[in-house]
Amino acid sequence: MDVSKVEQQPPHCYAPISCQRDQNYVVLPFYHPTIRRPPLRIFIISIVVFLLLAALFYLFLPSDPSLKIVRLRLNKLHIHTLPIISIDVSLHLTVKVRNLNVYSMDFRHIDVSLKYRGKRLGKVRSGQGHVRALASSYVDAEMEFNGVRILSDVVYLLQDLARGRVPLDTATVFTGKLGFWFFEFPLKAKMSCEVLVNTNSQTIVRQNCLSEVYIERKKEAVP
Repeated sequence: MDVSKVEQQPPHCYAPISCQRDQNYVVLPFYHPTIRRPPLRIFIISIVVFLLLAALFYLFLPSDPSLKIVRLRLNKLHIHTLPIISIDVSLHLTVKVRNLNVYSMDFRHIDVSLKYRGKRLGKVRSGQGHVRALASSYVDAEMEFNGVRILSDVVYLLQDLARGRVPLDTATVFTGKLGFWFFEFPLKAKMSCEVLVNTNSQTIVRQNCLSEVYIERKKEAVP
């Protein structure tokens, strides 16, 4: 072999490796902000609790008593012509008091006044009574008026008696209190009615009533 023909290969050059310190890298993922919503169960429970509280509030909220004249009987009607024109009237009426509350009700008295064509005939007051929760009580009252002067309305009265129907106006005032545990709620209710009485059958033909109630906000403890 001809040594001169062998090409001399260039020597290999190695670059020095630089000395580097070890470094630690932390890779963080991309953060997507999310809004947390309450679970559906909590929402449903809140709605149910709210409805229960509203129902309890409505149940224990004091309400006015229901007053109604269920019977009005004309016992006597006598007309006097001397010395002046006047009438004697005797009536028997029954008032129904209905308690719509979940606690009892006591009334000190019930006042019933009677009018004929705007002319006041008289007034009667009943005694005290007690009405249980969610119950009704009937109060009887006897009204007797003697010597009532109705000179201007005597013609209308004779016409009404001839037809057998007498229009009367009644005003019933209830004065009492509602009892709830150790508290009492003073209560005063009023009912005004236009009553048409059949003098032949002694029954009420028609009755239109308007009720008003006054509940005092002051609470007083029972000793």
